[in-house]
This record gives sequence, C-alpha cells and structure tokens, in this order.
Amino acid sequence: MRDVSVTSGGLIRVMPASLANKIAAGEVVQRPASAAKELLENAVDAGARDVTLVLRSSGAELIQVVDDGCGMSPDDARACFRRHATSKIFEMQDLDRIRTLGFRGEALASIAAVAQVELRTKRRRDDAGFRVRIEGGDVEASEPCATRAGTSVAVRNLFFNVPARRNFLKTPATELRHIVETFQTLALSHPEIAFRLVNDEMEMYRLPGESGEDFMESLRGRIEVLFDDGRTDRLVPVEEQTSYLSVRGFVGEPELHRKSRGEQYLFVNERAVRNRSIEHAIYAAYADLLPEGAYPFFALFLTLDPSRVDVNVHPAKAEVKFDDDRGVYTFLKSIVRKGLGSALLTPQVGAFDERLSGRPLPESFSIPTTPGKPSQAAPGKSRAAGDVQDAGRRSAELYGGAEAAGFAHWGPPSGRGRETDRSGVDDSLLWQLHDRYVLTQIRSGLMILDQNAAHERILYERSLDHIQNGVGLSQQLLFPQSVEFSASDFELMKELLPDLRSLGFDLETLSGRSAAVRGVPSDIRAGDEKSVLEDVLAQFMLNREDMKVSSRVNLARSLARRSAIRPGTRLSPKEMRSLIDQLFACEMPYACPQGRPTIVKIPIEELDKRFRR
Repeated sequence: MRDVSVTSGGLIRVMPASLANKIAAGEVVQRPASAAKELLENAVDAGARDVTLVLRSSGAELIQVVDDGCGMSPDDARACFRRHATSKIFEMQDLDRIRTLGFRGEALASIAAVAQVELRTKRRRDDAGFRVRIEGGDVEASEPCATRAGTSVAVRNLFFNVPARRNFLKTPATELRHIVETFQTLALSHPEIAFRLVNDEMEMYRLPGESGEDFMESLRGRIEVLFDDGRTDRLVPVEEQTSYLSVRGFVGEPELHRKSRGEQYLFVNERAVRNRSIEHAIYAAYADLLPEGAYPFFALFLTLDPSRVDVNVHPAKAEVKFDDDRGVYTFLKSIVRKGLGSALLTPQVGAFDERLSGRPLPESFSIPTTPGKPSQAAPGKSRAAGDVQDAGRRSAELYGGAEAAGFAHWGPPSGRGRETDRSGVDDSLLWQLHDRYVLTQIRSGLMILDQNAAHERILYERSLDHIQNGVGLSQQLLFPQSVEFSASDFELMKELLPDLRSLGFDLETLSGRSAAVRGVPSDIRAGDEKSVLEDVLAQFMLNREDMKVSSRVNLARSLARRSAIRPGTRLSPKEMRSLIDQLFACEMPYACPQGRPTIVKIPIEELDKRFRR
C-alpha cells in the first residue's frame, strides 16, 4: 500500500512555505487597514506613549508606524517575522489570561509575505538599533543600524506579489476611510497615548495623550478632539462596577443618533470587539427613544477577568464570547438605561417608599402595575457569574421606579406649613398648562410632562404585559353589544382574538361578520366599548403598514394610542401626581411608544439665561 492519499485524482503534497504564507496572509491582511491595525496594536502592546501612522496613497504605497515603545533585541527583530513567533503566549493556560491586543504571532509574518517591509528597532539600553528588511517573505537584510529608541515598521507596496489581491483594492478614498476608522478605534481605546495620522504628507490627526488620572475625563477629551463636532455636550456617562464586571464610558443622547452603525465602539479589556448580544442590549436600553433605523453613538469599556471572556473565537480577534452572556446583557442594558434616565431627567425625591405602591390611580385612568419578578441565576453558575446578574437586576430595579430617576422631595422643606399627603408630594407644586402639559419643579429646574404621551406610554407597557402574561382586567358590560365588521376587519379580529382577550376584551364571534362584546379592558371609558374596538383594529392596520414590529407590540401600541387621555383633558392635582408616579414606574418613561418625548426639562441655567441673570 502506498503511503500517500489520493484526493480529486491528485497526490496530497505539502505546500511550499511561500505559498502557504501568501494564503495565510489573506486571512490576516485583507486590505491596507488590516496591516495598519496590526502595526498599531503592536505599538500599543510595546508600551508606546507616542504613536505615528504615516501613509502614502491611502496605504497602497506606504504604511508606516513609528512608536516610542520598548523596542526589540536583534534576535527578537529577526524572530518576529517568523510565523507563530510570539512573546505573548507559551502554553495553553495563557489563552485564559490574554491581556494584550496581539498574541498569535501571525501579523508580521503575513504582512511580510505580501509586501516589502523594513523594521528598525532599538531598546533604550542598547547602543545601536537593528534593521531587518524583507521582501515577499524573503529576508534581504539583517544588520545593526542607527535609529531612535522604539520601533518603526514601514510596509511598502502591499500585495505587490499578489496582483489579483491588489486589483481588488477599492478607491483610495474608500481604503483611507477604513484606515481612519481603524485609527479612530485604537486612539479611542487608549486616550493616554498620543496618536498622529499623516496621509500624503498632510496631517489628518494630532491627538495629544490625555494625562488626567480620571479615565472618564480623559475619554471625554479624546472624543472631543477625535470627532471635533461638539458631541461632548450630548454624551451620557455610564459607569458601574461589580466583582464580575466593570463598565465605563459614554453613550450618546438620542439626538446624537446616526443612520449607520459606524460610530459604535465597544472594548473588552481594551480590545475593540463586536458582540451582537451587547449591541442589542444597548439598543434595547434606548427602546423607543430612537427613530426607526437609527443607531446610537457609544464608546463603552468592559473590564473583567480574562479567563471569563474568550477572545480566540474569530480569526481577526474581532469577536468575543462571555461565560455569562445573559448576565452581561442584563447588566449592560440596565446601566445604560439608568444613565439615559439620569441624563434625560433628574427629577427630585425624598422618601419614596409609598409613592409607587398602595395608591391607585384615579378612576378616570386607572393603570395598575405588575411588579417585575427578578430572574434568578441559573443553577450551577459560579458566584462571580451570578454577581453580574444580581448587579444588573439591582440596576433594573432602581431604574424601574421613580427613585432611579433621582426625584427629590417635591414638597417644601419640613416646617414650611404646607399641606402634603402621606407621599410627601405637595400639590401646589403641580400645574396644568392649557390642559395639555403638567409642570413641576425638579432639582435642576423645570419639568414639563405631555399628559397624552405619558399616559400612552403607561397604557402601552401595561397592555404589553397583559398580552404576554394574560392578566388583563376586564370590566363586564351590563348589556353586551353587537359589532358588525367588514370582511377584512373580521378576519383581523379573529387573528388577534387570543391577544385581545388577554388585554381584557371579552369577545364572542357570532354568525356572519359580527361579534358580541361582553367586556372591555378596565381603563376604557364607559360608552366607548364599540368604537374603541373598531379604532384599535384600524390603528393596528395603519401601524402594520408603517412599522416593523410584532403583532403584539402593534396591538399594545394601538390600544394605548386609542385609550390615552387626550390633550385638553382637565386633570386634578391628584390625577397629575398619579400620572407622574406611574410614568416613572415604567420601564422606559422618557418616550411614548411612537418615540415622542413624554417629558422635557428646562435647566434653571437656561431660565437664568433667558432672564439675563
């Protein structure tokens, strides 16, 4: 028997090293931005405090990274171009504690296989530097040289020996855009390092190292210099720490949204990554605050034990996997939402224990709430894995009520002699404007609440909860009403019948296209039983055409829009107070289901400015 295998009519042979290197290079170096990323990350790993990226022809002719890092010895300078030569990992256990950006030892070997590369490096303690020049994977020179401390790697004529790859490069403008995005990401992740970018002898960026001890202030300063568009005034700080995970950084106010995902930066242990679960958690935190198809800005840094995150699940190290994805999701969603709540409104509160419990809304818009049931950590989860779930749960509980929004006692200081109820709310500090808006004092100035949008949000969350859990309250009619439907509405009603019943509609189909209405949801005003069902179906069809949402969400929105108190409805002080309380018991109190704001705050500084104080 021959000691060879036969596949597709040919013998299996070992590839020449040069061919294998070119194929491998295609996985690591896909375009000039890929090479720039690897060189910049090497500079950061080398402890550089000053990094310069120089380009010619958007990287097609030259990509050079110069740093003031630790430099290399002559032996290391020669070895760094060998495939899988690395100073980062040596045994299997090292994969569980990776703290560097690079670790596989593929980057320089891959780049050198498809370009003309010159490396100059020097350690501070050495008298002379060392130079290595490689062309297409072949060493052309290896010798001492004069150079400053640190490392310079110049990559010329990328893909010069792979013309097919070079021909597939996009326009210079496109390739430059990819490099700039790579540069911005790395510069953002290390605000303490000075970065500079030069293309065709034109300086595009000069970013001084942010030397402040406060990371959040350093990051804010880096964002301000990097983007230079005034967005720092619209950044929301996010900062929370548990024994399992710490998160810090900024998310943008809803008005800072973009139509693409471009300006979204997520870092795990200072490594820029993508994680769909985390991205979804952030989107969920915004809920209805963003218009359809919009994406928020964020720059968030997650730090946790390297053994609890796998960075080795993607060839380009662009994705990570956590050992407790669900806990991280819950935690991040909660603290981002909490941050947005604090930024969009900082209402004032004293003792709030009785404000959200034990006091029903007035009969005119009774809106009972269903307390959330905190989820428990799965059996067998480690204590650390449970910590992040517990912390996320605590944040969610805080955010869910008005206390998280920062309400301070609305009533006057004790001893002023005003009458307040047992909740501590002073009715004299609530006003209704034109029977449309509710005004009240908050710590930072004035809060204005849109009574229609606020009630719509409350009804929407209540209706969605009822549909999902089947707990809707129904008020039975003294005399059942018969409703005749059009053919299309009758079919829609039958399709939605289980969810309509969950909401509190007591319906029974009759012969033909009619149905008997025996009961309706408890918050529907008396006398509206017939018209409200017809209007809900009509609104459902309208939403179905305009919105890409599930049928249940659509139905909850439709009922909320039809049943909410209208502008022009006079409210008593008790009703106004109850409306505010119930709004801040919502999961997302800051926008109605259609995304319209429920509240607007006017800072006292703005009022002072208007009065020229």
